[in-house]
Amino acid sequence: MDKTLFLPYFEKIDATEKMTRMQALAKQYSLLFKGLQTFSRWGQSCTTGVFEKDGRELVFVPGGTITLGWEQFSEGLDEDNLAELNYVFGEYEYRGTPEDFIRKDMAPVRQVTISPMLAGRELEEIGWEPIDFQDSRLLAHPDWLKEFEEHKRSGMGGLNLVGHARFDYIDGQWRVSLYHNVTYPQLKELLRRQGLSLPTADEWSYLCGGGCRTLFPWGDGLKSDMHLHNFEASEDADKPYDMEEPNFFGLSIAYDPYMREVVEADAFTTCGGDGGCNICGGMGPLVGFLPCSPHRKPKVQEDDLLNGDYDFYRPIIRVEIKH
Repeated sequence: MDKTLFLPYFEKIDATEKMTRMQALAKQYSLLFKGLQTFSRWGQSCTTGVFEKDGRELVFVPGGTITLGWEQFSEGLDEDNLAELNYVFGEYEYRGTPEDFIRKDMAPVRQVTISPMLAGRELEEIGWEPIDFQDSRLLAHPDWLKEFEEHKRSGMGGLNLVGHARFDYIDGQWRVSLYHNVTYPQLKELLRRQGLSLPTADEWSYLCGGGCRTLFPWGDGLKSDMHLHNFEASEDADKPYDMEEPNFFGLSIAYDPYMREVVEADAFTTCGGDGGCNICGGMGPLVGFLPCSPHRKPKVQEDDLLNGDYDFYRPIIRVEIKH
């Protein structure tokens, strides 16, 4: 097995050798190699290849043998996080410890070996087709257009006609998309035809946490100065969202609990979010963001129909290892 494509060996080879390896991958998988880039975040770092194909960026993620899952705090919660949990415990009359409360939703601790892969840097939408305003399928629904015109006059932002169409105001102009129902098997087949896959739950946990032993990649709780989706302060309006910024592999991952990330499994399964259930339940930022932990148990959904407003996917290519 080529150990140089696994951590920690990958980080020890020099830039010239990395360039050669990345150029070979680009040729093997018909990708545009954009160069090497170093990503450093939360105490982890990786200098790796950035690629492009069909308008999407991918990064090479070296493999590794790591520990996944969570059973106890590594650092412990600070006063702010504990105060928030105690408030939630009081509201729901919970009598257990913070570790007991969190552990019930976390996957068991285990050691796994993750193979190297090329991973999409951004989450991608499911079921939305961009069209123009003269598309006959849109013109066939004057009621949709009437609702859009009324919404536009109100001066408000985007409009989502759930299950039908979506109007977004982007870069000074309105854009429209139609919605199509997509099932879990259909999504997997579509990716297969493109030479792509979904990550498994274990692969997703690795991409998200890199083998961290804390509850989140940066520690055991949320930091008071974080700019978080769904908990924006007015003075933070122009700041980037901390968790959405590229991680140590160069991936924007697990940053909004409303966004569930579809993973490879026998049945429709998601990681990285709960569709906002905890936040809508008034449980506060920490409990609201627990579904974004790399150690959270994957959630098997009730049926095969994906939800284009809450379900997203990250394409990967598993790299074939020469023996």
